[in-house]
Amino acid sequence: MKVFKSPEDLNERERTILRAIVHLFILHATPVGSRVVSRYLERELPLSPATIRNVMSDLEDAGFIMHPHTSAGRMPTDLGYRVYVDYLMKMELLPSRETETVVNSLMDTPKESVIREASKMLGSLSHHLALVELPQLRDAVVERVEILRLSSDKLLVVIALESDVVRTVSLEWDGNLTDVRLDEITRLINERLAGRTLSQLPLLFPDSTSDDASAARSLIRLFVEHVGKLATTSDSSSIHLAGRQNLLQLPEFEDPARMRSVIELIENEEVIVHVLGSTRDEPGVTVKIGNEIDHDVFSDYSLVATTFRSGSMSGSVGLIGPKRMDYNRMINLVNVVSGVLSRKL
Repeated sequence: MKVFKSPEDLNERERTILRAIVHLFILHATPVGSRVVSRYLERELPLSPATIRNVMSDLEDAGFIMHPHTSAGRMPTDLGYRVYVDYLMKMELLPSRETETVVNSLMDTPKESVIREASKMLGSLSHHLALVELPQLRDAVVERVEILRLSSDKLLVVIALESDVVRTVSLEWDGNLTDVRLDEITRLINERLAGRTLSQLPLLFPDSTSDDASAARSLIRLFVEHVGKLATTSDSSSIHLAGRQNLLQLPEFEDPARMRSVIELIENEEVIVHVLGSTRDEPGVTVKIGNEIDHDVFSDYSLVATTFRSGSMSGSVGLIGPKRMDYNRMINLVNVVSGVLSRKL
């Protein structure tokens, strides 16, 4: 039995056969036998089925492929997919006409609805579950803050952020402040906060934790507490999902038990937000396969994700699909969509 210490230990024959097995399984969703591999490689690497079986046996012993009990063929393991994505996959661009269609369609979409349209388009083109997360406000630069008195016990905070983003926060307030004093506090907040990010809010108002019971300090403390939540909140309302039905139509999920796992996944948006968020600080396109994703519900899936920029804020674009997804195509799709969103927003 050949011993593999790392993917680099694969020789050219082993690489070619492993690449063929993964590619054929991605295409057909059925375990791949040696005769099928032999026919597929007859021009590139003419080998007999018996020779290919020997190589497949070594690849199986090394953990790159597995042998389902109900089939004589082999299918990739998580490790096999990882080696394929990192070392063996031949990257090719999307057809230029398809790229142009995506770019033109999204660039022509009104800014306020482009995130939703991007998720729909991504789901339609990928036939997987598409995810587009709104830019995160924690890194948004504050342009201006206004505090308006709505009633004797309620204030409305209006925060104007970069990229024409506006957020409002209601404050329950029964403190005794004149309109002149309220304007002075608003001016103080703007002097400290304008040009800074929401994530810097606690550092800019360290005295907001003081026990000083004065009305002004009490209001600033309330402002920091509630406005600061904009920088830390990330929930299902911040993400657009499209193509939920796509996963249910894939052959690997026809079994009722596995279909239940699909339903569990698509109904758990908070987990999806968490998993997508975990890729936000990683450079380029992130590919996570099966158990590499830190949640049991994802063991049968892969995630392809990247970020886009809107000023100093970053959002995320991702796809969730079966581990046998067409990784080349999915990587290209999220790249194209994220690129357009960075230009548009």
